[in-house]
Amino acid sequence: MANEREERLLARVEDAFGIVSVYEVEDYRFLEFGEAIEQSCVFTADPSWLEYDYTRAMLVGALCHAQPESALFLGLGAGTLTQACLKFLPLDDVEAIELRPDVPRLAMEYLGLDDDPRLYVRIGDAVELLPTAEKADLIFVDLYTDHGPGVGHLAWNFLENCQQQLNPDGWLVINQWAGDDGKPLGAALLRGLYHRHYWELPVKEGNVIVLVPADLEQELDIEAVRARAAALAPQLGYSLEYLVKAVRPAT
Repeated sequence: MANEREERLLARVEDAFGIVSVYEVEDYRFLEFGEAIEQSCVFTADPSWLEYDYTRAMLVGALCHAQPESALFLGLGAGTLTQACLKFLPLDDVEAIELRPDVPRLAMEYLGLDDDPRLYVRIGDAVELLPTAEKADLIFVDLYTDHGPGVGHLAWNFLENCQQQLNPDGWLVINQWAGDDGKPLGAALLRGLYHRHYWELPVKEGNVIVLVPADLEQELDIEAVRARAAALAPQLGYSLEYLVKAVRPAT
């Protein structure tokens, strides 16, 4: 019965990796990879609105930093999280690396991604291009295809390099799949790589957002995150408190 909502195809392109489509359903537009694998959801009236819990949880990860000035997004998608971070955080330098050339174009044409002067988008494989990226206060890893997480999500060297690409006091925010046990994909690898010094934020979509500080000396000040989230709530139009409450030490 859910299909009674009228779905309108706005764009469909095929590239070396498969099909990318943009659909509209009422007040929302969706970026899809392959056959109906939903990647991003955009509220047309406000492209910085975060519809999914996992994107809101990644914003909580951004609030781990007191005053971020630079951010690196590995995987752009529709750009909703990028838009939200540009709108609500004191960023002045943002880089995004996106594998598929049509994705940023479609995001700007159909999904409300602003051509913001602070945002620089590069096309290519994030695993290969990471060493040439600027160091950043915040790094977001969200490399998904129509088959699931990209190889970078389980690649020791890449994940280690992501942490090393952080500025002092920086935070790495990884959108990781969760297994049936509720632990993040590659939990054993993550525990070894980051010496169990990270935090997890499980969300209802079945993902776990992994919050990794730049070094072992750096702790998560959850009360400061809570305060920042509360201060932001009137601008966001929703509370992040339920997500802040769900943050737990590495399991």
